[in-house]
Amino acid sequence: MSSPAPLPRRTSLPDPEHTLGLRVLYPLLRTIFWLIFACFGAFMRRKDIQNVPRKGALLVFANHMSNTDPVLVQVASPRLLNFMARRELFDWPVLGPFLKWFRAFPVSQESSDKEALRTGIDLLERGHAVMMFPEGKLSPDGNLIEIRPGATLLLRRTGVPCICVGLKNTNKLMPHPLMKPKWAGFVWLTARWGTVRQFGPDATSEEMLAWIESELRRLSDQPPKA
Repeated sequence: MSSPAPLPRRTSLPDPEHTLGLRVLYPLLRTIFWLIFACFGAFMRRKDIQNVPRKGALLVFANHMSNTDPVLVQVASPRLLNFMARRELFDWPVLGPFLKWFRAFPVSQESSDKEALRTGIDLLERGHAVMMFPEGKLSPDGNLIEIRPGATLLLRRTGVPCICVGLKNTNKLMPHPLMKPKWAGFVWLTARWGTVRQFGPDATSEEMLAWIESELRRLSDQPPKA
């Protein structure tokens, strides 16, 4: 098998360790979001957070059915995450700066984004945690859609440990394609963490994709793929 083509190095990537404000405000931010979502009848909870390594490089995969998903995964994690978000969101006057402060970096959903891939690799190589939505876009009905082959690129290039987190009911708070919350009707917004896995150098992309899909279905209480 030929080696993947080299990517251009990033030279101006900000060090997420310098985001002191977010680190200091993180516990408060979790409470604020919990209260905001509770006002709409949605209550956040996290399960099995003891499975998440507190240090070292880590790649996190989550299912994606609502624009609230990045917030839920971030506040449900015992450590700060860097995550990919749609590139066009960074052009919004208020949302864009907030996303950068919230440790997001832009990714194009319509094509292979080498810049986003390079950013993710750089962060992982420096021992940080990176979160991505392997479906590549929002599910219109909350059911897991096909995992994109590109989801394995970071795994194959870095070989870091990975973990999945299954989300439930976020689409009841902010259904696709809404950007504003609605009354959710007293539901739990659940983030359930799986177990860490590290693939060996001989693992195939098909094996990785099958594991990601199986884990996300299990953790979000969706039936296995027929």
